[in-house]
Parts: sequence; C-alpha cells; structure tokens
Amino acid sequence: MEIKPLPKTDAAPPKPTNLIWLAGVPFLVAVGIAAWALPAYLVIMQGALILGAVLLAALGALQPKSPTPAATSFASEEFRTVLERLDDALFVYDKDFKVTFWNPAAERLFGLESAEVLGKVVSPQDAENPRRRLLAQVAFPSLAPGMIARSPAGVFPQIVDLSFNDPFLELRITSLSLGKGEDGAPIGFAKVIRDRTREVSLIKSKSEFVTIASHQLRTPTTGIHWALDSLHKDSSKFDANTKALIDGAFEGSETLLKIIDDLLGIAKIEEGRFGYSFTTVDIVQFLNKLLAQIIPAATHAGVSIYFNAPKVGLPLVTADPQKLAMATSNLVENAIRYNVKNGTVTVDVKPATEGPYVEVTIKDTGIGIPPKDLKKLFTKFFRADNAVKLQTEGSGLGLYIVKNIIQAHGGRIWAESVPERGTTFHFTLATDQKLVPRHEVPLS
Repeated sequence: MEIKPLPKTDAAPPKPTNLIWLAGVPFLVAVGIAAWALPAYLVIMQGALILGAVLLAALGALQPKSPTPAATSFASEEFRTVLERLDDALFVYDKDFKVTFWNPAAERLFGLESAEVLGKVVSPQDAENPRRRLLAQVAFPSLAPGMIARSPAGVFPQIVDLSFNDPFLELRITSLSLGKGEDGAPIGFAKVIRDRTREVSLIKSKSEFVTIASHQLRTPTTGIHWALDSLHKDSSKFDANTKALIDGAFEGSETLLKIIDDLLGIAKIEEGRFGYSFTTVDIVQFLNKLLAQIIPAATHAGVSIYFNAPKVGLPLVTADPQKLAMATSNLVENAIRYNVKNGTVTVDVKPATEGPYVEVTIKDTGIGIPPKDLKKLFTKFFRADNAVKLQTEGSGLGLYIVKNIIQAHGGRIWAESVPERGTTFHFTLATDQKLVPRHEVPLS
C-alpha cells in the first residue's frame, strides 16, 4: 500500500492568541455574568476581574502585529459585554505607566473618560491635578492620605486599602504583575479597584452601635454587680434559698460583664484600635506569675496545673503583657472549665522548630473538640456542641479574641484534639521585634 503525504494547505495553524481567546473569553463571560447575577457576586467578581485583567494583558502581549478584523471584533465585543456588567474599575498600564486599557467602571470611579486616559502616562505629578489626583493616588498608593497593606511587600497580587476623607472614600486595590519580557523587564500591570465605601460605612456603623450599646449596658450592669457583690460577701446572713439566689445572680452579673467587655474588645479589634503597648517579656517569668494567679480557680475545680519550665534560658519575646495575659489566661481557663474531675492542665514553653519564635502549648485532659469543629474554633460566636452541653453559658467570643491578639504579636495559633481525651493549644511569639506588626490593621 502506498502511503501518500497529506495534502498541502495554505491555512495557517491556529495562533496561540486565538486559542486563548476561544478558550478564555467564553469562560470569562460566563463567570462575569454569574458574578453580576448571583447574590454572592462580591466574591466571584473579584476572581472574574483578576482573570479578565490577566487574559487581557496576555492577549495584548501575544496579539499579532496585524490581528485579523474578525478576531479583533470578537475580542472587543466579548470583553465589552463582560466589563460593562461589572462594578469594579479595571485599568491596565505598561512598564512606562502608559494606560492601555480603561473600563467603563473606571470612567465612573475616576470621573475620567477613556479618551482622557488611554495612551497617556500616569505619573506622581498628576496628584497636583485635581481631575487626575485620585488616579495618581491609586497608581502610586503611597500618595494616598491613608494606606493599609493587606499583602507582603513584593508578592503579587499586591492588595492595599486606600482611605480618603474629603470626600469619604474607601478603595481596595488589587495590583497584578503581567510578567516579564525577554529582557527581564516587567510587561506591565493591571489594577482592580473595588469601591468599598458603603461596605466600610456599614461596618463602622455596626461597630459604633456595638460600642455605644455595650457602654450603655456596662454602666448599669456594673452597678448591679457591685450591689450583688456586697450581698454575696455577706451571704451568711441569709437563709439557704436566698443565699443560692444571690450567688446565682452574682455569677450571672459577672458573666454579663465579661460578655460586654468581649463585645467592646471585638469592636476595637475589628476597627484596628485595640491598643497594643509592646515591650520585651521574659516568657518563663510571665507564665509563672500568670499560672500562680489561676491555681486557686483550678484547685476549686479539682484540676491540677503543671508548668514545664525549660532547663535552658529562652530569648525574650516582644509582647504586650496585658493583652498576652488576656489571651493566655483565656486558654488556661478554658482548659480548666472543659476538663474532667481530677484532670490536669500542662503548660510548656520551648523554642519553636522554625524561625525566631518561642512556642507555648497548653494541654488538657478534658472533653476534647470534635474534628468537624476544629476549623471553626477561632470564629466569632462559635461553640462546639459538647462544650455547650457541659457549660451552657458562654458567648463564643473568647477564642476569636485570642487569635487576633496572637496574630497582632506576629505569631500564630492552632489546636489539636481527641474527643474525650483532651485538647492542646499551641501559639508562637516572636523573639525578633521586626516580626511584630508595627500597626494594627482593621479586619474589614
């Protein structure tokens, strides 16, 4: 049998650019429309916009010098359909800061028509021009009145929050590097800008409400607590039933005051104004002193506390003693509260296995935590079912506060548990002051 060669054809193989359009654009359109239509659009939209920016830039880099009219028309039509439905502003610029793409949402946010921006270079000097000031501040975030970095320096995507007072404006900027050319120089960058003004206003209103309500509740609750405290101390004067009533009311007022304080603390944490005062701390001495104060409560509960002090000295940690005591005592008190009769709580401190940290562990022999609940352990208002059955009272706010305190110290916290056998909490503290965040960051 004679094998004949394939017939020649003048048709060129599909170009990489066209393949990307054919595969990427329909997917982007579908995601973009879903983002526009679904209630959870805020989350999906961010991913759609970022993908759109990357595809757009990649296509710009790969596009032939003379693209076919059909390909160009298809690309323009598809992207216009997607971007007109999205609320987040998006613009792309090259290595010289010349704007190469500007979507309709950017026109609305910046008040600049595409004709005023496309093909023009953005520079820091534009901040002196009232019409282009916001654009310059977004392109160069250090020019903005307020800036909070949400990602490590030099790592892409870069995420920063920018705040403006006159007029009030809150923006979240996601900056994407579009790769490097053959010469190693950046091809360009894309910025996705989300207007979070309404969202932040609602969060601030919520925090203000919680703060005001908690302060208003705290004053009368404190007065009630003092009155009950006086009766509690003189409870021997009353009969058994009255004494039990007073004791119950006194404990209830203590619990209420703690919940109010926790709510106030969370409002401050989420606004980034919890107020830390860092200094160097000898962690061994710190734990010795703290545990000595907790031992009476442990003895009353029938639980033994052990502290395994290291045989060799540990480096000093950078910490706020008051906030660290709040976090550590919460963990130890939980280990006592959810323990068993004649149970134990063991506290260890040692150098961490990685990095300039020390690691503190608090291990109990209590009821443990079901595996399904471990991931939710540090979220607001969460309490495991077995914990609720043992202790019906509790707000589920303590571990959320603990986690934020440890993170504000530059450390991390995690837990391991076996139901009915106990739980071990671990947290790290930095021994290098550079690893401790210099400023509190709002959680919004």
